[in-house]
Amino acid sequence: MPGGPGAPSSPATSAGSFPAAPSGIAASPSPPQPLAEGSPRVSGPRRGASVPQKLAETLSSQYGLNVFVAGLLFLLAWAVHAAGVGKSDLLCVLTALMLLQLLWMLWYVGRSYVQRRLIRLKDTHAGARWLRGSITLFAFITIILGCLKVAYFIGFSECLSATEGVFPVTHAVHTLLQVYFLWGHAKDIILSFKTLERFGVIHSVFTNLLLWANSVLNESKHQLNEHKERLITLGFGNITIVLDDHTPQCNCTPPALCSALSHGIYYLYPFNIEYQILASTMLYVLWKNIGRRVDNSRHQKMQCRFDGVLVGSVLGLTVLAATITVVVVYMIHIGRSKSKSESALILFYLYAITVLLLMGAAGLVGTWIYRVDEKSLDESKNPARKLDADLLVATASGSWLLSWGSILAIACAETRPPYTWYNLPYSVLVIVEKYVQNLFIIESVHREPEGIPEDVRTLRVVTVCSGEAAVLAASSLGSQGSSRDGSPAVNGNLRLQQGYHKEDQEAGWEGAAGTAQCPDFLQGGVKRRILRNITAFLFLCNISLWIPPAFGCRPEYDNGLEEIVFGFEPWIIVVNLAMPFSIFYRMHAAAALFEVYCKI
Repeated sequence: MPGGPGAPSSPATSAGSFPAAPSGIAASPSPPQPLAEGSPRVSGPRRGASVPQKLAETLSSQYGLNVFVAGLLFLLAWAVHAAGVGKSDLLCVLTALMLLQLLWMLWYVGRSYVQRRLIRLKDTHAGARWLRGSITLFAFITIILGCLKVAYFIGFSECLSATEGVFPVTHAVHTLLQVYFLWGHAKDIILSFKTLERFGVIHSVFTNLLLWANSVLNESKHQLNEHKERLITLGFGNITIVLDDHTPQCNCTPPALCSALSHGIYYLYPFNIEYQILASTMLYVLWKNIGRRVDNSRHQKMQCRFDGVLVGSVLGLTVLAATITVVVVYMIHIGRSKSKSESALILFYLYAITVLLLMGAAGLVGTWIYRVDEKSLDESKNPARKLDADLLVATASGSWLLSWGSILAIACAETRPPYTWYNLPYSVLVIVEKYVQNLFIIESVHREPEGIPEDVRTLRVVTVCSGEAAVLAASSLGSQGSSRDGSPAVNGNLRLQQGYHKEDQEAGWEGAAGTAQCPDFLQGGVKRRILRNITAFLFLCNISLWIPPAFGCRPEYDNGLEEIVFGFEPWIIVVNLAMPFSIFYRMHAAAALFEVYCKI
């Protein structure tokens, strides 16, 4: 197999084959030996992926994008009530896409079972156990949602098309098989049938994204209907209000049960939305791993221990309890009268300002600890980690868009209600807090785990300072910190340093002992305990801030200021586009913080 970046070098250039060098002269590798006939070339640099592999990647990505764009057009046509496009047509398209994915997954699982005796490469960073556990929980709630939809279809069977009954059944089967598939194959690195697999995986990615977009659209239409009803109650006559009625035009027996099912469906949509986006991200990592060459370095298993985080857990649970209380009070008072709506908005803004200030301070402290603790970063290629960082920044832009819209509306408004002066610091803090939290999370996931032996860290610093000869020597070390000839890694480092100037030697050891620059109170286990408490607190706070917008507590809808400045329909479009990303950001940040907690 051709050697890629970080691949082990050939035995002819290992550390054990270096000739003895005089003192003060750098050791140089012996000249390359001719390869035996038929032996694979492993020492040459990898010049890139093969042309057919790159072509398959390009073709499959374009296929997936076309499927996604066509599906979005169907969703848009149904949302704007385009002529000739009904809900049954949209559900037929989504059902066909799910059935096609089911066929591919069954083929892949069957082929994997037949070839189960073969040794398969795995990406140890992909498909973490806690991530698969989370997607299983969301999938279970998604299946409950499908059961409620089937019951709802039975109640209104007289005036609903058969597709509205077939779709939830197909979705439930699709969910069950997909969770089984992700549990067994999320870590796979596919090296055979790569062209077919690329199309199958990318089809699965965009099928889940379309199911996510469909759920977001249904949930947004429900929230918009409730918002319009509140505006009618408050007497906003200057806004054109047309309810998008989603109740079938026939009787349901018993009516009370059908009404309960209708409301229950929309309370479960947030979990379905999280399931679809998590599944699409895991499948995307699987797609990126097709044909990928990985090194044979062992992945250190992360063990999550929950001792020593009492302070962070208590503060986080306090925020969670306060969140539930604020959401209940908000939902009871909003839309009842003008005074009650304003008091509910002020209560929410005060609560959110307090939480965001605490989170921003915690993120700054954690980032400062990383700054004073100069430790080497893990810059190895990792598709899962790169996707996590990209999603953090991309989804944060949704709430940044809403916050800048609120700031602009406050600056341009002719009259400012009392809650405006709470909305302004809230919007500013949303921008700052996510900026700080993203810095903390991204630096945390790039930090070397605490359990790496000190001699391995020293070797990495010497490798950076020493050049090509050190790279060759480093490639000959085993996973336990010893060379292939059995000599300890530390001795190998000392031999490498004999050929270099004294100042380079001192610089290398100074970088390896970066923790010596930490303040005295951050030495030992104190630093880890502080970071673990900060991470536990931020994890619970992100869960808390996910709850209000996911279950209908959305001041961007209810304060009315932005709608007056920008217009009702333009601002509603902005909110409906940005809010799903803002909600997903909180759940994704919580997942990333859980991984950080286990790593510290």
